[in-house]
Amino acid sequence: MNPRLALLACCLVLLSTLGTKANPTAFWPDGVSPAVPVGSPAHGLDCGGEPCDAVARGLFAFFDRRLHGLGANGRSCADCHMVTDSFQLSPANVEARFQFLKWQRRWNPAADDPLFRPIDADDFRTNGEQASDYGNLRENGLVRVVFPLPANIRLVDPATGQPSSETSVDIWRAVPTVNNVKLTGPDTENPWARGPNETGGYQLDARVTTLQEQALGALERHAETRNPPSPRLLDDLASFQRVLFTNPRVRALSDAISEGTFPLPDPDPPLSELEQQGKTVFGRACAVCHGGPSQSNTPAPVVRFHDIRAACPRPVDTVTPARWAFAPCPPRLARNERTYEITLANGTRVRRTSSDPGRALLTGFVGGPAPLDDWQKLDVNGLRGIRKTAPYFHNNSAATLEEVVDHYIAFFRRVKAIQVPGDPIPPVATTDGVNFDREPRPEERAALLAYLRKL
Repeated sequence: MNPRLALLACCLVLLSTLGTKANPTAFWPDGVSPAVPVGSPAHGLDCGGEPCDAVARGLFAFFDRRLHGLGANGRSCADCHMVTDSFQLSPANVEARFQFLKWQRRWNPAADDPLFRPIDADDFRTNGEQASDYGNLRENGLVRVVFPLPANIRLVDPATGQPSSETSVDIWRAVPTVNNVKLTGPDTENPWARGPNETGGYQLDARVTTLQEQALGALERHAETRNPPSPRLLDDLASFQRVLFTNPRVRALSDAISEGTFPLPDPDPPLSELEQQGKTVFGRACAVCHGGPSQSNTPAPVVRFHDIRAACPRPVDTVTPARWAFAPCPPRLARNERTYEITLANGTRVRRTSSDPGRALLTGFVGGPAPLDDWQKLDVNGLRGIRKTAPYFHNNSAATLEEVVDHYIAFFRRVKAIQVPGDPIPPVATTDGVNFDREPRPEERAALLAYLRKL
């Protein structure tokens, strides 16, 4: 997309979420570091508690590929958080950009799209700046995230079957939307057993505490900046993101939370009878994790972080006929699996295979019941605007909302199937501690899907 057209589109999106009557040109950047003079139309805007000058600068910085003085690689935030993709990144749009780049290079060999940088190529580890295999980006819409390995976790070399000398691992994750981020992030309830961010945070594993820290990480790791950004730039990007909402109703909810207004407004639009039935199903089956006004807070006694079995490989029932069945990971995702050798607290060693060990890569805590195990645990994301952010899950493995619902039905059935007789039923699967009753029933599936599409 032409940068100026993209910026104008984003201005219109922003103004619609702010619910203002101002002239859109109030947000058009003037030079590298735009300012909004007193008396200009922008000073009549309601910027949701954010300084409007900072929002305007953050808007420009979000689309700025030059990033003057930072020595970056030509990427802007919007290259991965595409405005035409609801500020996330879909495989379809990645592939469209790749094919367009190929077409451009037929006439202009120097044509460039900064989305395709070696740092996010599959073969970066082996080929460095000459890397050119963008399979994970093109097929899965996933970017490379590098984690240092905890002291008790080692990678197993697939060629020798022995622990390797590698000290870090590449994990491939989706690019989450930055819509509604003011509603998500850390809160004060239902803490996890250990940090970082025991009560949630940013990024898929909650490892980031603030939007400024998130922006800094993106600039350093994905835009490959060589010089540190100014605190004002990070604050501006945070201010801009905090005014991005999927619709004015969600923005009104956020404002009410900030102002301490009670009762909070319902951000749902008018619902049909079927959609209202779906909302009731959502309250029983989904809000146990996607709770609170933000739909990203897990209420006790359900534990804060969960493994929803979306990583690869997925569990397979050994009983015939199968009591539950997850959709198997296709080869394009299964190729991201790695085997890890883990030294447990008691000194024993176990091996586990996963495409994404989740928070275990932050803490090294593996083995034991959920509060003692971070393996494949990730944070709960908000769901507002979910109809526009396909594909789903941390690895973009569900192409549709139908696949999402079917995955969770299999999840609930597995919890029931592996229940040890006499043990308490996990709260995630029961409303009364006695019955496995959270699973959406077959006759409720259509209603639940109808409601999800209205969020």
